[in-house]
Amino acid sequence: MVRSLRHRNFQLFFSGQMISLIGTWMQNVAQAWLVYRLTGSSLLLGVVGFAGQIPVFLLAPIGGLAADRWNRHRIVIGTQIVSMILACILAILTLLHIVAVWEIVVLAALLGAVNAFDIPARQSFLIDMVGREDLMNAIALNSSMFNGARVIGPAIAGLLVAWIGEGWCFFANAVSYIAVIIGLLLMKLGPMRVVSKQATPIEHIAEGFRFVRRTAPIMAIMLLIGLVSLVAVPYSVLMPIFADRVLHGGARALGILMGASGVGALLGALTLAMRRGVHGLGRWIAFSAIAFGASLVLFSFSRWFLLSAILLVPVGYSVMLQMSSSNTMIQAMVPDELRGRAMAVYTMMFMGMAPMGALFAGVLADSIGAPWTVAIGGIGAMAGGFLFWRRLPKLRFEARELLVAQGLAGEPEQAK
Repeated sequence: MVRSLRHRNFQLFFSGQMISLIGTWMQNVAQAWLVYRLTGSSLLLGVVGFAGQIPVFLLAPIGGLAADRWNRHRIVIGTQIVSMILACILAILTLLHIVAVWEIVVLAALLGAVNAFDIPARQSFLIDMVGREDLMNAIALNSSMFNGARVIGPAIAGLLVAWIGEGWCFFANAVSYIAVIIGLLLMKLGPMRVVSKQATPIEHIAEGFRFVRRTAPIMAIMLLIGLVSLVAVPYSVLMPIFADRVLHGGARALGILMGASGVGALLGALTLAMRRGVHGLGRWIAFSAIAFGASLVLFSFSRWFLLSAILLVPVGYSVMLQMSSSNTMIQAMVPDELRGRAMAVYTMMFMGMAPMGALFAGVLADSIGAPWTVAIGGIGAMAGGFLFWRRLPKLRFEARELLVAQGLAGEPEQAK
């Protein structure tokens, strides 16, 4: 389950990133609660979510190009430093009690712009740390790390927000970046492989989009990710509404709800980490999208706090299993010279569609309420998963050819 940790560089990355991600999740929860405390508006929660993620959608193609043309190691170091500076600014404004919602929106947008470069570079950087043999395990452990922090961070944030306020959560996040920056600086890496710079940047970006569009299995996975991220993933933006108005809790309840979802997501990532091959991942992607939608529908109708927290475990489990399995399949099928740009499209679909969904969810929740908004999103995820499952037989042959070309399949059944 942890075989990719035999690589020293990945050990450094894993340990530093784990600390940093706990801080990131603390900031996410504290920021949502701060906006809700200042405004009480589900619409403004959606606006902040939109501002934080729309730059990912707009700038990810440039971030993917940078990951293929420049040194990924240096890109990730740079993005972590800038993220630390932004967290410091938010902490200072909040601790001085002068923070305004428009400042939160601006800082969220700037962090989104940083993530547009960070995510494709970081995802593409995994293969530089562990090689192709342990890539699938590294992706799964990376997701495990992300979701382990997702369990711990919100729980700490819920306690700290109720005890000493949101500002100290932002300060703790800023300090946590030091760990990952030190880990990155201690790495010893060989020469990075980058694509030829003879073509123009626009031509290289277009090449990445053409590859995804013409490769039916990857395109189908991307479309499902985009749909689920648009209609269902924004449920998390509405968690403060559920914690306060629906379940009558508070900041501590919000931390527990987010932590419960994180427990499920961690279990989903660990489930993937136990796999050694890509056989059956297509079915996993389809069924996990259906399970995600069904769990969301059940959660939307719950009015009992304990039941709601329990239902968020399969919500987190199934969405993480879908997204991590999709990430694994895409990286297994894409050639190295297009990896950054392919992961940029993945980032656009996963992170970039969510802001539109967050804005739409905020507007819809103002009209029909948060529970019905989440239920509609769950139905959309179920429909998308079912359509993907119906298309699987037509996609398997081309998927197997791509896996064979990358040296990851040796038999017809392996692409199923």
